[in-house]
Amino acid sequence: MAERRTPRAGIVVTGTEVLTGRVKDRNGPWLAERLWELGVDLAYTTIVGDRPGDIEAALRFMAGEGLNVILTSGGLGPTADDLTAEVVSRAQGREMVLDEALEERIAEILRPLAKRWPNLDMDAIRQSNRKQAVIPEGATVLEPVGTAPGLVVPPAETGYQSTDSHPTLGPTVVVLPGPPRELQPMWSEAVKTQALRMAIKDATEYRQEMLRLYGIPESEIAETLRAAERGGVELSRLEITTCLKRGEVEVVTRYEPGEQEVYEAFKAFVRSRHADTLFSDDGSTVDEQVAALLRGQGRGAPTRTVATAESCTGGLLVARLTEPPGASDYVKGGIVVYGNEAKVAQAGVRPELIEQHGAVSAEVARALAEGARTKLGADVGVGVTGLAGPGGATVQKPVGLVWLSVVTAASEPLTRSVNLPGTRADIRDRTTTVAMHQIRHTLLHS
Repeated sequence: MAERRTPRAGIVVTGTEVLTGRVKDRNGPWLAERLWELGVDLAYTTIVGDRPGDIEAALRFMAGEGLNVILTSGGLGPTADDLTAEVVSRAQGREMVLDEALEERIAEILRPLAKRWPNLDMDAIRQSNRKQAVIPEGATVLEPVGTAPGLVVPPAETGYQSTDSHPTLGPTVVVLPGPPRELQPMWSEAVKTQALRMAIKDATEYRQEMLRLYGIPESEIAETLRAAERGGVELSRLEITTCLKRGEVEVVTRYEPGEQEVYEAFKAFVRSRHADTLFSDDGSTVDEQVAALLRGQGRGAPTRTVATAESCTGGLLVARLTEPPGASDYVKGGIVVYGNEAKVAQAGVRPELIEQHGAVSAEVARALAEGARTKLGADVGVGVTGLAGPGGATVQKPVGLVWLSVVTAASEPLTRSVNLPGTRADIRDRTTTVAMHQIRHTLLHS
């Protein structure tokens, strides 16, 4: 029986604005997740500028690596530098042809512009958009979400390539627009096309699980993996990756359904070794858990409300708390008390506390938490004060020192300090993670 080969894919993100960092790439990571859901292995993601030679070089490199599918994003607009379709056509060995029916559908999309802006030269606009209807011969058209159609372009029949003992046609190329609001719904249609389905027909079913730990270095997880192998867990049957993200360690495991028992053994090993730091064995985030605890979900408890008084984080914590839909059910609000005068006037911190202990202290953090809870009428108050830098530090209080306090009427205040590394942005962001875990701990024990 012939060896089954899992389809492999590549992603080519085009756009000089993405290459130079002016625009963050949102399409590559999103498409990577979609490929995983289909059981397709992602081999490469590359970002290239709006230069035809560089785009074609990326396509030919991936074709030479024997990939089954290549996804591109960007370069489908009406302007002269939007050349992705033309480059893909050349790489796939297909001629460019005008699809007159597609041209008319694009024209229909453009017609409302004449009503909104009567002075526009619609003939000129239609002429410039005509190039979007010039597509590789034999391509499957994905209907426009904006004005740019997507394309699924199989290789020409004469385009055979050979990789070792596996002679195959070249990859099928899925050409998608750059704006995520256009790309994402178009991808759903691309998956339904016969050309793409044939290219990935041997896809493997995978399962993926995530463990999240807090308060542990990534190096400790590396030792845990070695210990698990010594303990008889066959980790070679699992694909495990670890990542330190926002102060938490994520352990992601991908495996085929037949390896479920091995994964359960691995998860049990991590749980027994890190019972005090493993806070999620189902992939749920601390933000999701805090939201559920505040709502009383899983505990049969009533909804509890929260309020914050923030200094060094400048409102980032309350922004994070309000991210989930329906957060108004439990978030009372937040007070940004950056200066000492604001701490006194807005959060009710006594001036002598600041004079005696300094703004960055346990006493002020607790007073901020109490002030937030009292002034905003919440069940839980959170106070944050620290030195995000780069200036203002002393020997006793270095950059990265942050004091946090969480108070309720039903339990003792939880007040602690941390010394966080990194840039100003890193310190502010990581402080919100510390605060979320401190809120979670308080809610679980009150």
